[in-house]
Amino acid sequence: MLILISCISCNIIKKSSYNPNAKYSSSQLHEDFSILTAILKTNHPSLYWYSTPDSISSFFDGTYNSIQDSLTEEQFRKRVAWALSKIHCGHTIARPSKAYSKYFTTRKTKLFPFYLKVWGDSAVVINNLTAGDKIIKRGTAVTAINGTPIKNVVDSICQLISADGYSNIFKYQVISFNFPAFYKNAYGLDSTYRVGFIDSTGTPKEIVCKNFEGNVASLRSTQQLLPIEMTRKNHRRFSLLAERNLEIDSSLKTAIISINTFSTGKLIRFFRSSFKQIKNSNIENVVIDLRLNSGGSVMACTRLCQYLVDKPFHVADTVAAYTRSFRYKRYIKPWLIYWLSMHLSGRKYEDKRIHFQYFEKHYFKPKNKNHFNGNIYILTGGYTFSAATLVAGNLKDQHNVTLVGEETGGGAYGNSAMLLTNIVLPNTGLRITLPLYRMVLNTHRIKNGRGIFPDVEVTPSSESIRKNEDRKLERVLQMIRKKDKIH
Repeated sequence: MLILISCISCNIIKKSSYNPNAKYSSSQLHEDFSILTAILKTNHPSLYWYSTPDSISSFFDGTYNSIQDSLTEEQFRKRVAWALSKIHCGHTIARPSKAYSKYFTTRKTKLFPFYLKVWGDSAVVINNLTAGDKIIKRGTAVTAINGTPIKNVVDSICQLISADGYSNIFKYQVISFNFPAFYKNAYGLDSTYRVGFIDSTGTPKEIVCKNFEGNVASLRSTQQLLPIEMTRKNHRRFSLLAERNLEIDSSLKTAIISINTFSTGKLIRFFRSSFKQIKNSNIENVVIDLRLNSGGSVMACTRLCQYLVDKPFHVADTVAAYTRSFRYKRYIKPWLIYWLSMHLSGRKYEDKRIHFQYFEKHYFKPKNKNHFNGNIYILTGGYTFSAATLVAGNLKDQHNVTLVGEETGGGAYGNSAMLLTNIVLPNTGLRITLPLYRMVLNTHRIKNGRGIFPDVEVTPSSESIRKNEDRKLERVLQMIRKKDKIH
């Protein structure tokens, strides 16, 4: 009993002892950053894929030398994120320490009061956190914040986000999911904000807004969407539907499969039952919605492809790492699992790289049972990333497939992924995702740092946001209706 009380007391003390305003000395920060750069130079498979060794050294040295005084964890993470973005690898990202994340998910915090959908030079309000505000509504175009043009604001935020190659479309989508947090990270907090906007008559105006103050977790919680009396079993079912879902429109002979992740959701079983139902329902058109899918299991996305492709395929032309040695293993969590995996599945070739042979050599055949041979439409966007990009790439240019939407956020030529571990820095506890393999998906594609482009481009608009319309899905349905009339 005394031991239990002691443990509980320690946990309470630990929880209450974290102070987000506490600063780390420059020597502590220099140590953390030096360890990070040493691990990246040793273990990152694509550190110099899109940037030269000289330029990477310049970015790292510049960041190291910019730390002249003590900084908070948040201030340090901002500098680390800037340096990591220069690698142009969307899987190499800086995340807060566990203590930081736990602290801010349980406490009220102040935030910029608008969620914005951003793309190119545009930013449109999708949610106003200020209760009772009837001026700034959904669909309102924002032109400036505190006198800074919105394009410059977004460009500054983009400097702190990692993405594959040179396209900003993934960054735009990530910012749109949580503009208040990204704005705070880049610009900090003010007591008030001068927000320039365009009113309903097309007239430029400005309004002064205060911060929103509330619990960050409550803003994202799906519990807000659930009735109080919902059972635990129904809650699990609701969560599964949020991860993947099948809808059938019998009048159009169309099935819409939304797949928002390849990580969870009992996908193998879901694909099997969905394509069985599609066959039994005599469906002629299948829409695969990957717009909110940032990736996950390669095997899960491969299984989906098997129901749709018309010929055998493999995952990538090259899946290789330069080393499977973990010189700085004390900072890599969990290093042992990945060390074993790379030794069991990898083989060193003449190029002195460790190749993940299975995904290079094995060809996956189309499914015989319940394979779909009708018209396929794939919805893509900036958040279509990693494994979701593999699906779009495998199916693009197939005779019965049409990609609709925007360029994928994931790189068309390849990415660094397959196995993802974490670097945990000893002083700040900052967590940096570290990919271990470089994947060249298709050597015939141009390595230009861009994603998979759609066959039919459909971009956002302030009008569609104001009306809460799904332009991409509606465009697909129009194409299906038109094809049906022709026949």
